[in-house]
Amino acid sequence: MARIVMKFGGTSVAGTERIRRVANIVRAQAAGGNQVAVVVSAMAGETDRLVNFCREANPLFDPAEYDVVVSSGEQVTAGLLALTLQSMGCRARSWLGWQVPVKTFANHANARVGDIEAAEMIAAMEGGQIAIIPGFQGVSDDGRITTMGRGGSDTSAVAVAAAVEADRCDIYTDVDGVYTTDPRIVARARKIKHIAFEEMLELASVGAKVLQTRSVSMAMKYNVRLQVLSSFVDESSPSADTLPGTMIVSEEEMGKLLEDGQVERQVVTGIAHDKNEARVVLTRVPDKPGAVAEIFGPLGDAGINVDMIIQNVGRDKGETDVTFTVPLSDLARTQAMLEDRKEKLGFNRVITDSKVAKISVVGMGMKSHAGVAATMFQALADRGINVQAISTSEIKVSVLIDEDETELAVRVLHTAYGLDAPDEAA
Repeated sequence: MARIVMKFGGTSVAGTERIRRVANIVRAQAAGGNQVAVVVSAMAGETDRLVNFCREANPLFDPAEYDVVVSSGEQVTAGLLALTLQSMGCRARSWLGWQVPVKTFANHANARVGDIEAAEMIAAMEGGQIAIIPGFQGVSDDGRITTMGRGGSDTSAVAVAAAVEADRCDIYTDVDGVYTTDPRIVARARKIKHIAFEEMLELASVGAKVLQTRSVSMAMKYNVRLQVLSSFVDESSPSADTLPGTMIVSEEEMGKLLEDGQVERQVVTGIAHDKNEARVVLTRVPDKPGAVAEIFGPLGDAGINVDMIIQNVGRDKGETDVTFTVPLSDLARTQAMLEDRKEKLGFNRVITDSKVAKISVVGMGMKSHAGVAATMFQALADRGINVQAISTSEIKVSVLIDEDETELAVRVLHTAYGLDAPDEAA
């Protein structure tokens, strides 16, 4: 018998028919003798609808009341799933964020999980009850409902799994696992059976949309084993225990799997892309100590995340050009802040480009293999793809390219690193 947390996203619960399909998956897991808790999102599109209601009611809405409104989407789903399971003869009960309780801190609409007092819920699960928890929500120290920001249900699921000491947390989505790259771009992308937390965190942070970054980070912190599965399967399909999607585990467990021959270590595990980047160039910046700090300090204070940074070789007149990237959504704010500080910073002009994309190769094998970046640059050069900026970490290399070349770059790199699945026709 295992203790399992199951999480279902918005597309998986979009309507009563899909909720019934989810209920069948949950019932099968409980029928296998497992203790089960389920974390659910709002139905697809429901949170956007509720957010629009808040904006129509008051464009300068109170974040605390905003949380009251938008958290209701998950509560509806939790209640409907509990009712559906009860109609199938299961013992099921919803547990709202304040009933568990899921204690949070920080700001409304972007709260962080602090502590989950799960003793009462664990006792109910041990007694055979299926616990249904609305994702995305918790309760503040003063007893107010809070929400965790978009994508917060994944984080809720991992937090609940950590609190109940679950054997694993199954994340059910509209895909059947994590792939070496987006299968919509590369038809021969392969599903990854096992991947380390660090690799998944890097892939999530550079554009892979399967899991929310915060949820992976929390899973790594508390060593919660994650499994990505599809909820869109026939009712007659094998259970998640016998037909796994992608299992996300610690580096230690990954090492044991490698030793046992259950997985093969790839130098590069996956290729990710992100078109939500913008390039900013400041020309003729004074080439002196502290100049760069004066540029990036205020941006950091404003919560603008700067990624790739290139400072060109200084000019003869003691000047240099500085290139960096910011999220596309922060471009206008970044440009306005720089223009306001132009006289103090002493640069000539700001040049921006929103038609760029970040391409990243990720893999734990990069720690012990040289030449990964060289392979990337050569493969792109052979196809005439220009690299505008570069950033690296221990297990990642990212480059900035023209947005129109995104799909070509992903395909080229996927092949260059030997990630293509065998041709079935061969």
